[in-house]
Amino acid sequence: RTEFALKEIMSSGGAEDDIPQAERKTVTDFCYLLDKSKQLFNGLRDLPQYGQKQWQSYFGRTFDVYTKLWKFQQQHRQVLDNRYGLKRWQIGEIASKIGQLYYHYYLRTSETSYLNEAFSFYSAIRQRSYYSQVNKEDRPELVVKKLRYYARFIVVCLLLNKMDVVKDLVKELSDEIEDYTHRFNTEDQVEWNLVLQEVAAFIEADPVMVLNDDNTIVITSNRLSETGAPLLEQGMIVGQLALADALIIGNCNNQVKFSELTIDMFRMLQALEREPMNLASQMNKPGMQESTEKPARRENPHKYLLYKPTFSQLYTFLAASFKELPANSVLLIYLSATGVFPSGRSDSEGPYDFGGVLTNSNRDIINGDAIHKRNQSYKEMHCLHPGDLYPFTRKPLFIIVDSSNSVAYKNFTNLFGQPLVCLLSPTAYPKALQDQSQRSGLFVSGLSSMRRGLWEKCQDYLRKINRDIAQLLTHSRSIDQSFLQFFGDEFLRLLLTRFIFCSATMRMHKIFRETRNYPESYPQLPRDETVENPHLQKHILELASILDVRNVFLENTLDDY
Repeated sequence: RTEFALKEIMSSGGAEDDIPQAERKTVTDFCYLLDKSKQLFNGLRDLPQYGQKQWQSYFGRTFDVYTKLWKFQQQHRQVLDNRYGLKRWQIGEIASKIGQLYYHYYLRTSETSYLNEAFSFYSAIRQRSYYSQVNKEDRPELVVKKLRYYARFIVVCLLLNKMDVVKDLVKELSDEIEDYTHRFNTEDQVEWNLVLQEVAAFIEADPVMVLNDDNTIVITSNRLSETGAPLLEQGMIVGQLALADALIIGNCNNQVKFSELTIDMFRMLQALEREPMNLASQMNKPGMQESTEKPARRENPHKYLLYKPTFSQLYTFLAASFKELPANSVLLIYLSATGVFPSGRSDSEGPYDFGGVLTNSNRDIINGDAIHKRNQSYKEMHCLHPGDLYPFTRKPLFIIVDSSNSVAYKNFTNLFGQPLVCLLSPTAYPKALQDQSQRSGLFVSGLSSMRRGLWEKCQDYLRKINRDIAQLLTHSRSIDQSFLQFFGDEFLRLLLTRFIFCSATMRMHKIFRETRNYPESYPQLPRDETVENPHLQKHILELASILDVRNVFLENTLDDY
């Protein structure tokens, strides 16, 4: 292929004999690197999606070739322009592929630093207008490359919380789609317009705007900062387990999503990451570490993002995570999925008798949010039942279920004596509160915006509350030891303190009056020492006063039970 392309290029550039040998070699080397890079890039999709070892050397080789290709075209641009006819969109394609490599390396490693590298390459394409001439060529497939670049760039910007850039990109993408559909009258117009609608809904899903004095929006982050989780203090006896792996599963009907990322998945993946570092100061090229060096300590737990997985897919990834989980480590499973309810009354109360959450199947979903099995003698097949997770409780397991049937997972049994905790969402919203499950927000104060100064004051107060929750939890005499085993890990500590704060807040809210409106857990938390603790309730009322929403909370909560 290279020889044929080379002859075509040389003959179109004039008499073959007129081309100096050095320039001929430059074009040959470029064609070789380009072919090799495409071959390696296309091979990435054949790599196993799970397992953390097999793919690293292949990624390293791919990065190596793309690095050489990128430097080569920079050093020999003039010769390649004259003899190869290198177009700016072709340079843009190389940069776009490098951006994709960094993004996929982030997905494989969960290291947020690689998102910054993807962003820098995608930004360069836009700043240098590499794709600007594409619209002048009568080739719709080139325009589609440009549109896909925009969609990928938007995903990276969303993950980095660069919302101002996202808004600019969406406007540019909208104009590009309009021009594309007007010029080529293609069949994929509806699909591209759907992409625009999805990203617009994703941007609007952020519930509370924080505003500067000049009314510009402050970008807030869900990632773990240095001051995020409450510090462990002297006298707190907790386990030494570390969160090493996480499965983040999104399978809700009609939830806001962009690409294969629901708003729930988006928020949870950020809650399991630290703020990004500058890659240059952290490590060398991905996959290129010398064997003599010790690998850098993984800052973030590894994670798999599974959008609408089938039972088989979910179980395969779960088994891979379980197999590779290091000693003294925790596996986290986050399930944001439509509830599957038992079909009839069962004589037994086993781990397959309460339903669970939906796994994907090829048939259409019936009955909206609830799937009811018509044949009562069998269990729902496309469902992750609590019993399906029993084999994996042989190792420390931390489960979060956000579903209309989350309470199915309250009926767990700890068979193997390993640390095991399930945090379970409310199964219903109060009638007075509009169902916000599509946007995945439950913001009980009714606030839609606030000033930066107030936001920062509330954040400081919330940190104080989290410190107090950590004290309550670690000094409790009746709490299950599993909670304390997990409390040594920074990410899990923040999730547990937030869960207790959220539970306590809902129990004090005037319109949250039914049991199903409250989060629950397995094992149960001692209420009087945690979610119904008078000291914590007092703090919540003080925070409500700072926000001027005290009127929506009950003053004497314990008297109302």
